[in-house]
Amino acid sequence: EVQVVESGGGMVQSGGSLRLSCVASGFTFSNYDMTWVRQAPGKGFAWVSGIDSSSTKTYYVDSVKGRFTISRDNAKNMLYLQMNSLKPEDTALYYCARARVDWATLNPPTFYDYWGQGTQVTVSS
Repeated sequence: EVQVVESGGGMVQSGGSLRLSCVASGFTFSNYDMTWVRQAPGKGFAWVSGIDSSSTKTYYVDSVKGRFTISRDNAKNMLYLQMNSLKPEDTALYYCARARVDWATLNPPTFYDYWGQGTQVTVSS
């Protein structure tokens, strides 16, 4: 059974930091691109960041570039998102999701085949 489980969310003040973690099981983690997706209150899902299977390629949406860092540890089946200089507009439910990334175009993935339950990030001003 495939599972992805996120953790590490919480409440922080503007300018603070959080590190999200995601542990995956039930598939060969090292064979797949992985992504972070978020859903802000009252809004749709938005692709935030992605990383290829060998950590040689990464993607960040413009609004988080320079503040967020995605990484993975294939030996531990772990995906991470280090979030620094957090802003109130980063408030959202953050999901770890398996998805095939088109690294040529960097268009948002059209299909995420496995998701976690999400971890809430709340940034106060």
